[in-house]
Amino acid sequence: MPSLWSDVKAETRTAAKDAARDLIDSGVSLTKTDIIISAFGPTLRVFAESHPVVDDEDNEVRPRRALEEAREAVTKVLVDEYLEAEGIDDLDDITEWYVLSWLVHSSSVIPYDEGRQLGLGIGVDIEEIKRSTKVWGRSSGDISLNGHRDRVQNINEKTEDRSSRLPVNPDDLSFPRSLDAVHAAMHVYDKRGETETIEWLRERNFDTDSQFKATLKALLQVLPHNHDDWELARDLAVGRTSEVLDLDFSPNVFAEDSDDTKQSELEDY
Repeated sequence: MPSLWSDVKAETRTAAKDAARDLIDSGVSLTKTDIIISAFGPTLRVFAESHPVVDDEDNEVRPRRALEEAREAVTKVLVDEYLEAEGIDDLDDITEWYVLSWLVHSSSVIPYDEGRQLGLGIGVDIEEIKRSTKVWGRSSGDISLNGHRDRVQNINEKTEDRSSRLPVNPDDLSFPRSLDAVHAAMHVYDKRGETETIEWLRERNFDTDSQFKATLKALLQVLPHNHDDWELARDLAVGRTSEVLDLDFSPNVFAEDSDDTKQSELEDY
């Protein structure tokens, strides 16, 4: 007798989460991608034991669906384990995909299929957003995650002289995505300095915007410390602008070796 996907789905997610948590607690040196892949085995065992599996319309469910659920479930475990920022699930889908891509891969270049699957897990078709958002670009067939320099128009240029291919206008009073707002803030800080950035933040109410703060805090934790955007995010969080943003962090977020310390528990970079 076929098993219902609604029942199997919950079991596969539980199996994936348990496998990921066991690996993290074991202290075995694995990358976050390895942790996701390692959870596929227990997931497929659950699926195989329930075979055949059908959805509510009696259509056969393929094993790939179970692996997609496993990837999403383990990613949530990684978020809980490695991010202090609250409200990640409340961010817009594109910002969430960007943060999770950095969290899982710790690199600006990630395999295309893995980035695509990560997007599908949270409702983002990365091909649909590529041209309009410039969040990512191609790099030898892989995905290259773009920083603020690749997305924000130059505030020091006249409007008519700015590059129309860059989607983020720092003069806007509101932004469709939290990532756009944070990238614009980085740009303003870089080009105009602290005083104007403070005014810019207050004028747009980012001093009280929980999603803006959650995004900035998340990027501080997932970006490599030698990345230009990390340095600007740090300056926003600890400079005079910190009086406006009022962010709370544990001490190790800004430590020079915090990334290495954190990653060494699981990864060999």
